[in-house]
Amino acid sequence: MKRIADACGRYLKETDRLLLLTCCVLSCISVVLISGLVHGGALASSRPLKMQLFASLAGIVAAIVISKFDYHMMAELWKIHQPIAYGLVLLTFTSLGVQVSEYIDDRNWLDIPGLPQFQPSELLKISFILTFAYHLSKVKDRLNDWRTLLLVCAHGAVPVLLIHLQGDDGTAVIMLVIFAGMVFAAGLSWKYILPILAAIPPAVFVMWTFILDSDKKGRILALIAPESLSAADLSKYLWQQLKGEIAIGNGGVWGNGIYTENGQFQFVPEVHNDFIFSFIGEALGFVGCIAVLLLLFTLCMTMLRNAKKATDDLGRYICVGVFSMFAAQIAINIGMNLGMFPVIGITLPLLSAGGTSVATLYLSIGVVLSVHVNSKKNLFRDR
Repeated sequence: MKRIADACGRYLKETDRLLLLTCCVLSCISVVLISGLVHGGALASSRPLKMQLFASLAGIVAAIVISKFDYHMMAELWKIHQPIAYGLVLLTFTSLGVQVSEYIDDRNWLDIPGLPQFQPSELLKISFILTFAYHLSKVKDRLNDWRTLLLVCAHGAVPVLLIHLQGDDGTAVIMLVIFAGMVFAAGLSWKYILPILAAIPPAVFVMWTFILDSDKKGRILALIAPESLSAADLSKYLWQQLKGEIAIGNGGVWGNGIYTENGQFQFVPEVHNDFIFSFIGEALGFVGCIAVLLLLFTLCMTMLRNAKKATDDLGRYICVGVFSMFAAQIAINIGMNLGMFPVIGITLPLLSAGGTSVATLYLSIGVVLSVHVNSKKNLFRDR
């Protein structure tokens, strides 16, 4: 026992304690919230609760284990993890791809016999961050050469387009934000950034005219031009968000409590998943929402701090990539709950129920912790 205690003590001295503690607190809040939904009858079974508890505990352990490995090695193994990640995503186009909810029409989950259902695009996010960071670290000095930049853009476009074809535009947007954040951190010149910004309006026109289907257009129009839709369509596209906004409003300043009697909750579809923030508002009120937002802000700022302290470009790009993923998911998910963004199936990191999401987010946390641990070792050696 003494050896175990000594090992834990040594690890806590070298790791990013604030990052790890914030993640653990968020996971504890998530488990308590989901247990409240089970207690209140909002969930038909306790399976989501058990899955969340298991995924959180396993994720924390996995993050600690991964942090003991050198992030350089993980990035250099891209020839192994990248083909596996892409291969699993491609399997969703076969009969193994399944739709996991009546409210989600994307077949972006895998149902492989003998394994629990999982979402391979979540694994692709981590593989892409590692691989793209490795790519950028190799071409940093030539990034603003147009030939190099074309290859960099091709690297980023492949996963975005593949996931779009899969039907999961929410994850495709997250991948695009990760790509943009990492390229900007690598020092992309304003001579490219300004033309890209100027090209956004025509790109939006092309997407609206040729890419988006009627359902996605309807979700957007319901928010920005509701008068253009019929009452039936407006109700169809805004029903889930209106339920979520009502739930948040019901919470008032201090909330109605997590463990209420059966039937006391406002019914919100996917309340334990994409709309967990609406339950935070209903159960914990405005004060609870602010507290959760502060925890999420701390989580993101700690990642940026690790990026700043990283001793090389690879570590810096990895931390920025993971930060971009978390920040984008937080902003979009809360925007969905508040009726600011259309519903595109994005979870609230570490709080929404979902074994695959929680476990893979902790894997990315483990990589950031690896950057922190190895950066401290390198600084110590330099002295």
